[in-house]
Amino acid sequence: MEFSLTTLGTSSASPNPLRHTSCHVVTAREHHFLIDCGEGCQMQLQRASIPFSWIDNIFISHLHGDHLFGIFGLLSTMSMQGRTAPLYIYAPEGFAAILDFFMKQFADGVLFEIVFTPLGMKGKEVILDLRTVEVSAFPLNHRVPTFGFLFREKEPQRNVHKWRVEADDLTLAEIGALKNGQDVMRENGDVLEVGKYTYIPWQPRSLAYCCDTAPFDGLAGWIEGVDLLYHDATYADDKAEMAVKYYHSTGRMAAETALAARAGRLVLGHFSARYRNLDQLLEEARSVFPDTAVANDGQKYEIPLVKLSR
Repeated sequence: MEFSLTTLGTSSASPNPLRHTSCHVVTAREHHFLIDCGEGCQMQLQRASIPFSWIDNIFISHLHGDHLFGIFGLLSTMSMQGRTAPLYIYAPEGFAAILDFFMKQFADGVLFEIVFTPLGMKGKEVILDLRTVEVSAFPLNHRVPTFGFLFREKEPQRNVHKWRVEADDLTLAEIGALKNGQDVMRENGDVLEVGKYTYIPWQPRSLAYCCDTAPFDGLAGWIEGVDLLYHDATYADDKAEMAVKYYHSTGRMAAETALAARAGRLVLGHFSARYRNLDQLLEEARSVFPDTAVANDGQKYEIPLVKLSR
């Protein structure tokens, strides 16, 4: 039951020989979600051995080119590969005009439906509710309407303690009710409490994507307790004024957000091309939040499954 982030493009503004522009894949159980679609996304998906057919949902954080320029190519290739399954795209409202242009100019032969959901929320909202995973979106602090995404595994069905089944002679109906989180009252008045008779087999996992953004009050609360946070770290401390000017973050600012959110791990990304060596950004972030890593193209960050005590 994999839950992971694969960072396929970690550069800001434009690609360079070491890094592509923003594109990432979140694998959550049986689902593969594409976040952003910068130039070269198709090639990066292939290098990571992620078939295009696996992608049913695309989340575009905002309408800057380094997060979007790969979308026409990806949609066209999906069509050439004979895709028929619907594709769902979540993006700021302005994406409607971009999609309309694609459909008018390049969509001959497209056999699949493209379902566009505009993003315009002022707080955190669930935008996709699946059987095992839900996805929320929330506004970020950038120069244009920009949104972050929170991927959260749903709580698994509870297990009944095996020793309780025999000790209390539980019926199938009682076991079913307890597994569904319901207390059971027997005819004699005894109450079988869910908390005593069942346990959650594993801790639900979560992952947040916050890029591009400057720090702001409220973000930490929306992603509180997240297991893995991918955050904008465009600049080092010596360029903090540029971060403020262009509504980005430094590595230290990202770390402060991770600390305030009580995140499990922090992964820095969206680096300015001026940094070929990222040691400075990493050191500055780790001085605030030690469990920090810098993202590299093609790298996978897995969130382990933590089984809970019976």
